[in-house]
Amino acid sequence: MKKKKHRFRFHIKSKHLLVLMTLLCISCIVTSYASGKRSGKLADTAAMIVVPFQTSIERISSVFENSRQLMREKQELVYENAELKAQVESLTAENTKLIKDQSEYLRLKKLYTLDQEYSDYPKVAASIISKDPGNWYNTFMINKGSRDGIRVDNNVLAGKGLVGIVTQVGETFATVRAIIDDSSNVSGMTVGTSDNLVVQGDLELIDQGLLRFSQLYDEENKVTIGERVVTSNISEKYVEGLFIGYVNEVTSDTNNLTKTGTIVTPVDFRHLKHVFVITVNKKDVVEGTGWLSGNTMTGGNDGISGNAGTSGDGSGGNDGTSENAGTSGDTADPLDAGTSQANIGTADSLTQDTGMVQANIGTADSLMQDAGTYQASIGTADSLT
Repeated sequence: MKKKKHRFRFHIKSKHLLVLMTLLCISCIVTSYASGKRSGKLADTAAMIVVPFQTSIERISSVFENSRQLMREKQELVYENAELKAQVESLTAENTKLIKDQSEYLRLKKLYTLDQEYSDYPKVAASIISKDPGNWYNTFMINKGSRDGIRVDNNVLAGKGLVGIVTQVGETFATVRAIIDDSSNVSGMTVGTSDNLVVQGDLELIDQGLLRFSQLYDEENKVTIGERVVTSNISEKYVEGLFIGYVNEVTSDTNNLTKTGTIVTPVDFRHLKHVFVITVNKKDVVEGTGWLSGNTMTGGNDGISGNAGTSGDGSGGNDGTSENAGTSGDTADPLDAGTSQANIGTADSLTQDTGMVQANIGTADSLMQDAGTYQASIGTADSLT
């Protein structure tokens, strides 16, 4: 039988080993300082053992420290980046608002200038709320209607000139057909030569910012490029003097009597937003039932008296309507008792049977009717019996 070999193993716990090593180190240190001498070989041996560990520990510590520093810097950069993003978003929103406000300011400034340029006409400002499909505002709808005084055939302005005409009116909306529409025809006139022409819409030509004109009679060849074109006094639906554009090209027709060409429009028909609607029609101006530059041109049986710097007609009847003018006018009405005529140098007031109408007249005629007693305060006059 073989004998088992017995091996002796020493089991030392880690904490005990740590204590022994600590004591050994302390004793070495004490012995070294107590002897006052350091062994060179012992120091070298210790250096060979300790220095590599120390170097490795320093490197590891440096790596951890750098990593920690990088993490700290990264976190700071993340925070700073988030703040900068928020600031950029805020500045972008503010910049967008400023650009929008600037565009709105320029648009309103143009409208104000346009309003001052055509101050003779009463106008209503309106915003465009819809339009037909396509790039151009050839037909569109505005947010003002009959309750705002808008009627069919009212002229529409924007930018620096004529836009179109109202074709349909509701209580709170109106439809406008622009002068660039293929169905549009506007009677125009050159400012420098007063020659008439017809401005026609062309949706293909407007891509170049142009309108077409025809039927220009210019026998003396006075109409040149750059000539201003406005609405004519003979236009049936457009009031006189609304700016249409500048002559861009003129060519003679085959008949050698008329000319055709193109006009540059000052209105941006691709980006319309706000417009002005002139609330008097050409018919109102012609018949004297409109309003121009603060002067009343109202006809009807409502006893309206107006003071104007231009001539007016005074009509006599049972409603006492009188139009006053800066020039003399003669009116005669037959009475039951006969026919009376009055030539008055200066008249201050007259009374009719439906009420009292006061009029300030430079030089006018006074009318008397048989329905009652009329009194007139007259500077110099003949008596009517």
